Amino acid sequence: MTDLTVHFAGITMKNPVMSASGTFGSGVEYASVFDVSRMGALVTKGLTKEPTAGNKPPRICETPAGLLNAVGLQNPGVEVFIRELLPGMLEFGVPVIANIAGRTKDDFVFMAERFSNTGVAGLELNISCPNVKTGGMALGTVPDVAAGVVKAVVQGTDLPVIVKLTPNVTDIRELAAAVADAGADALSLINTLVGMVIDVDERKPVLDNCVGGLSGPAIRPVGVRAVWEVSQAVDLPVIGMGGIANGTDALEYIMAGASAVAVGSAFFHDPLAAVKIIDQIDEYCTEQGVDKLQDLVGAAWKGNNGRR
Repeated sequence: MTDLTVHFAGITMKNPVMSASGTFGSGVEYASVFDVSRMGALVTKGLTKEPTAGNKPPRICETPAGLLNAVGLQNPGVEVFIRELLPGMLEFGVPVIANIAGRTKDDFVFMAERFSNTGVAGLELNISCPNVKTGGMALGTVPDVAAGVVKAVVQGTDLPVIVKLTPNVTDIRELAAAVADAGADALSLINTLVGMVIDVDERKPVLDNCVGGLSGPAIRPVGVRAVWEVSQAVDLPVIGMGGIANGTDALEYIMAGASAVAVGSAFFHDPLAAVKIIDQIDEYCTEQGVDKLQDLVGAAWKGNNGRR
């Protein structure tokens, strides 16, 4: 059997497939559908210091080969999450990564400190959400500003710090280099692309927020390109995400340079998407004679086919 184990940023996963933030609840919602302990890791919904109601509806709509959302980081706040939801996530026995968001640098530092000694395996800094009025992507598009947030968090926690990057910039490599220099342990890319849909009958935007984050298969080529560029430019492990719906999609990201992958929108049309992708990756490696999945990371540019 192929060794699918992944080691990155001090976190060990039994396989490379994790949930993308905001698409998997706290895991318990899927426990009656499949064995959640099969996942490589679980990532929480974007969490904020105080409870957040999110944006007004309508805040989600389908697009060709994708999904546009402006949910706006709806969550119960960090204290309620730690007290009521985190224990259930930890019971699955897989690493839990807390996705944290804030309006200011101090918000991120507070959240990072609050998650110390709670059992989470790492932090994913959401400095790239396009659906909030303050903070969010505004903190993640200017390299110096992003680096300042990362540096402050790194100084305030012993947990691995994973930075989620936005594709809504001119050169994502510049952003990646800045947060790497600031002490990030790993990178997640990509977050959603900013998009918009207009109802031509009503002659107004479909979403109350007007714009939202585009996810789903339509953005996969953008994500693969970003992973390809960043993994060659920065010496940090990368989690690839954006439009992964099957094992082939996941392998594209891995061969582009991702050590792990996150499944998001695919859960909405197939709750079993993640376990199917794990099995499909395993089947591919077996058929291709790949002993260790790690041998395929960056294979498309390293010239390593990973075969025996």
